[in-house]
Amino acid sequence: MQYLQLGSTNLIVSKLCFGVLTIGPLQSNLSINEGSDILSYSMEKGINFFDTAKSYKTYPYIREAIKKTGIRPVITSKSYDYTYRGMQSSVEEALDEMQVDYIDVFMLHEQENSATLQGHKEAINYLIKARDKGIIKAIGISTHTVDGVLAGAFSKDIEVIHPLINRKGIGIIGGSAEQMIAAMSHAFDKGKGIYAMKALGGGNLISEAHSSFEFVKNLDCIHSMAVGMKSTEEIDLNIAWMENKRDLVLEKKVSSVKRNILIEDWCELCGECIRNCSYEALYLKNSKVEVDSIKCILCGYCAKYCENFCIKMV
Repeated sequence: MQYLQLGSTNLIVSKLCFGVLTIGPLQSNLSINEGSDILSYSMEKGINFFDTAKSYKTYPYIREAIKKTGIRPVITSKSYDYTYRGMQSSVEEALDEMQVDYIDVFMLHEQENSATLQGHKEAINYLIKARDKGIIKAIGISTHTVDGVLAGAFSKDIEVIHPLINRKGIGIIGGSAEQMIAAMSHAFDKGKGIYAMKALGGGNLISEAHSSFEFVKNLDCIHSMAVGMKSTEEIDLNIAWMENKRDLVLEKKVSSVKRNILIEDWCELCGECIRNCSYEALYLKNSKVEVDSIKCILCGYCAKYCENFCIKMV
């Protein structure tokens, strides 16, 4: 496994980052014991970098994996909070639920541009104080937009950027894959830590998974790439690819696992998932919520807007 310094931070991270969203209640909904076993396996295989968020509800998985292995990974988390007190509460929740003394990187979740960054100024002010006290080590943003990456690049407060990038530009807002890479390169050159997300377009590039993985892995403007994994086979495969190895039998086994969004029968048609889908991938038809498979990037974010937990990634 290759390890790199994450931009101008002092954090050393594995080139492969574990996107913890996949094992949690918004997607695979593994039990805490089963999910923490998966995380533990990844750490024992050399992955030392975990990406999570307040809304993912995966803190207990990380806590238990740390207990099982005795290994403390580099952890990034995120929150949508924009107030000082709200962000303080989110950071304290992360510390408490993972039972750790500090968070390596705490991020503003899904920033869009410089205006949204300015709108989160109170939250940033808290994160600056938390960093000064050693409660967090670095401040970052996650973003699906080209303008978001550029805003992070020009911000003196932002040290780490988590952008969406894949070779077909699936899910990128406000530009093409080429424009996103240009923005990422600019941020990289300014010393920002860059770790990519959605290399497989949320599953839409699974039929060309290896070439899509290679595309992002070989970008010279990233330090790491976050990949969601829910089995030891997926971990082994992604590590093999990261180390420029091929296992065609394993590739066939992993690719045969079908992934879909499931909307349960008890859906009350409140419409919150439809209203909050950034990609307009959900719609109402014949008194049922349907999924447009072309637009959907399988991010699972819609599930957090469902009070009755009707939406699953399976």
